[in-house]
Amino acid sequence: MAATHAYEQDPRNADILICVNGEHKRRAEAVVSVFDSGFILGDGVWEGLRLHKGRLAFLRQHLNRLYEGAKALDMDIGLTPAELTERIYAICRANGMERESGVHIRLMVTRGIKATPYQDPRVTITAPTVVIIPEYKTPMPETAVRPLSLFTVHVRRGPADVQDPKLNSHSKLNCILACIQAAKAGADEALMLDPLGFVATCNSVHFFIVKKGEVWTSSGDYCLGGITRGNVLELCSQNGIPSHERNFSLTDVYSADEAFVTGTFAGVAPVGTVDGRMIGTGHRGPMVERLQGLYKALLEEDCSE
Repeated sequence: MAATHAYEQDPRNADILICVNGEHKRRAEAVVSVFDSGFILGDGVWEGLRLHKGRLAFLRQHLNRLYEGAKALDMDIGLTPAELTERIYAICRANGMERESGVHIRLMVTRGIKATPYQDPRVTITAPTVVIIPEYKTPMPETAVRPLSLFTVHVRRGPADVQDPKLNSHSKLNCILACIQAAKAGADEALMLDPLGFVATCNSVHFFIVKKGEVWTSSGDYCLGGITRGNVLELCSQNGIPSHERNFSLTDVYSADEAFVTGTFAGVAPVGTVDGRMIGTGHRGPMVERLQGLYKALLEEDCSE
């Protein structure tokens, strides 16, 4: 498994309950129709959530992104944010997770079941399919300190008029192709460029560099509106760390003092090499370590409210 999402195996996951359209199902019984829009076409939106001390971390930001994506797809989820929140907590309670940390939740919403395998939304004959999968998934401890290796792939993040990268849709084929190429090259994650050749993001996490005490990330024009990405930028602003959303090239990356990635699952993780070039010392640097501490404190604050 790629190091950005490597996790400790937990035998409790064999017996988890999964929520399918409000019903709690055993793992082997949690199925959807072969006529489901998500299965046929990748027509849907999703979120990855973390349960920390029994609380859903940064829930408001995640739900805002989910409902904005559904609106862009002209899809009515059929549940209010409050109703969906209660459904998530209910399946966590059913699994005895109400006081747990280290739980990752995949929330998936598709357009629903179709009368026939065809892309037109008008042949959808049911309400949206809503699936919630909570699993015991704790990131490997070494993810916080072991520098990741990235490989720049040929697959680009496209413009919004092709497939808007800000949509957290079920259709992730471009990211999967990028992931495959990076894995074949022996890297942990793919670094993806935008149509102009500037650095955009990674295939499943967001990318940052540190130069002369400043934190840089992409303009954001060609990447998902990352929740952890936004939180890190806000932490920089609150703690006097100069940060920039800007265009930069691989030349800037190769000469950076530090690099790191962000994501809901692992938080902030250091990068040691990109395309075989050592970044800085090749180890976790002081800025990454500082941001990890600030992010951990923010997580604790959010889940104590």
